[in-house]
Amino acid sequence: MCTLAHVFEAAGLSTVTISAIRSVAERMRPPRVLHCEFPLGRPVGKPNDPEFQHDVLSRAFSLLEQETGPVLEDHPEEIIGGEDSLSCSVPPRFDPELAPAVDEARGLRKAYDRALARRGVSEVGMAVDPDGVPGALDVLQRIVDGTPWKSAGIPGGHTTAVANDIRAYYEEAALELAGAPNAGGGQAESWFFEQTEAGKLLLSVRKALQAQGAPQPVWFYMAPMYRS
Repeated sequence: MCTLAHVFEAAGLSTVTISAIRSVAERMRPPRVLHCEFPLGRPVGKPNDPEFQHDVLSRAFSLLEQETGPVLEDHPEEIIGGEDSLSCSVPPRFDPELAPAVDEARGLRKAYDRALARRGVSEVGMAVDPDGVPGALDVLQRIVDGTPWKSAGIPGGHTTAVANDIRAYYEEAALELAGAPNAGGGQAESWFFEQTEAGKLLLSVRKALQAQGAPQPVWFYMAPMYRS
């Protein structure tokens, strides 16, 4: 975003950037940036708090009053620390012949379908649809088991899109199972990466891809950078 800000400014468009990592803003020096010391993935702060979110946006847009820069200001409130994981039990194994994550994903399908019927929308579908999630997990498991990533048959050839679809499928199902549609994103993220076979698999395949010499963009964005 910092780079795009410079491009747009060069074309005569005034820009404002919201920063999540201060050192990046200091190094890239975009014309106007509001740094927000919030958890990654929450650029405007507190979930379900429109007053706080509007305050963040108002402070950011007020930087447009500065005709020259670079201007770097900090939001006065910091949000430090994570959240407890979502309380959600994963369905028990059904088919021990399947890879754990594949069996797990199949067990969550009814919960996912209920969530979709209730919400009417889903974030699944960048690379695979809900029917394709177990198969995508099977491909990732094969990579962990040693299959070269280039010949593994990654759906759409895009690891990040596949990872995002898998995570969306799980988190939407989990919020339905837990009866917590308004739970914070950090809670669902912690549950996915810390308590599910699919979350553990994404972290394992990221390491496997790196070990196979895959370019950084292939593996780096499959999970938050602070997850390992």
